[in-house]
Amino acid sequence: MLKQLRRKNFAKKVWIFLAIFIIPAFVLWGSGSLMRDRKDSGFKGKLFGRKISAQEYGDALAAVENQALMQFGDKLEDIKKYLNLEYQAWERLLLLHEARKRRIRVTDKEIVGWIQSSGMFQRKGNFDQKTYDEILRYVFRTQPRTFEEQTRENLTLAKLYSQITKDVTITDQEIKQAYLKENQEARIRYIATRPEEFVSQVVLPDEEVEEYYTRNSLEFKQPLSFNLEYLAFDNEEQAKSAAARLFKREEFKKVADELGVEPKETGLFSQIEPIPGIGWSPQVIGIVSKLKPGAITPSLQIDKEFYVLKLKERKEPFIPEFAQIKEKVKDSVVQNKSTEIAQKKIEECLQKLSTQYLDNPEALDFSKAAEECGLAVKTTEPFKFGSYIEGIGASDTFWQVALTLQENQFSQILGTPTGFYIIQPTSNTSPNEEEFEARKEEFSVKALEQKKQELFSKFTEQLKRKEQLF
Repeated sequence: MLKQLRRKNFAKKVWIFLAIFIIPAFVLWGSGSLMRDRKDSGFKGKLFGRKISAQEYGDALAAVENQALMQFGDKLEDIKKYLNLEYQAWERLLLLHEARKRRIRVTDKEIVGWIQSSGMFQRKGNFDQKTYDEILRYVFRTQPRTFEEQTRENLTLAKLYSQITKDVTITDQEIKQAYLKENQEARIRYIATRPEEFVSQVVLPDEEVEEYYTRNSLEFKQPLSFNLEYLAFDNEEQAKSAAARLFKREEFKKVADELGVEPKETGLFSQIEPIPGIGWSPQVIGIVSKLKPGAITPSLQIDKEFYVLKLKERKEPFIPEFAQIKEKVKDSVVQNKSTEIAQKKIEECLQKLSTQYLDNPEALDFSKAAEECGLAVKTTEPFKFGSYIEGIGASDTFWQVALTLQENQFSQILGTPTGFYIIQPTSNTSPNEEEFEARKEEFSVKALEQKKQELFSKFTEQLKRKEQLF
């Protein structure tokens, strides 16, 4: 068994197996945590009106890191920076708290039953203690008691998920839509107007820019901002030592010099921005926003480093003077006006198309109508739902609209972040009805699970808004 676990190919199979059997598909944020050999009296932030200790947060973070390892294996280090595991740890804590509020319980018998019935711990169809011990030791690197408590949390989250989604049902139409999204392709021609194409047409006197600022000054209001001094360590004990000394009012630079680190300063940044030099951390910003200038934070872990922060300056929300942001105001006015021109241009084209269609639907010439409006027609390659259309962006809206149109019909104006569009389908692949009927049950399961996950995601977002976890 141990030799097999050390073999790379077999290890990959283990990770896949773990991802399938250890974590149910509906438990979204992981469940494993590694043993700690030390305790930390500091705290990482607040949730539901109480402080979250470094130990509690660390367990949650280790849990989501463990799940990520199960899902991505040896590719984890390459994609870890895109996963925001720190934020997922706070989500996990939030959901576990909600489960406790709902008095969701998991018995020892349920834990034992789940472990004994898990295929990964079985040999020849029966639970095998030796296999169990070896996988915990060499794969999870944790003790049985810790793993069993992790399993309790997993099953708790599973029960919460079931409780929230138990009334979700699926219709035949939704099953068919799930099948189409995965299999049906669309191909369109389109007319587009993009605001940047009309920037050169915007003539803007200075008086108009200032007038816009006067009427819309709140648009330029700057949010609460901070300037932090900080020390960064790769060793937690040093960070805790620095924090203790700074709490005793020792000078920031003296502490930094004696500990051999460089004191740094972020410069002003807003509460909706990443922390310069450190990165994005909603929980740290939440802590800092409650501090007064001169206050010191405890040791805080962000990614793999440890920080001690000092709030040097706090700037309340304010509206800058016009002279300070004249160019920014001008850019905003130009953007608005070029968008108006782009929209008016596409509306004129839609009116021309509509008139021609009413006169003689069969004789409608999509390209000629666009040309008469000074616009060009482009054609896409076949695309599926959820794909990316070159030159346009996300395909979802275009795919959905294209499937509702008949030959020679055209859409209303579709507004996207990139511009305004009128589309006309050139071809849609017809779904294979026989294949759909053969796979209907499969897509029924998929569609129902997707609908449940969407509901659970909305539920989680509501919890996050309530706790201001952003």
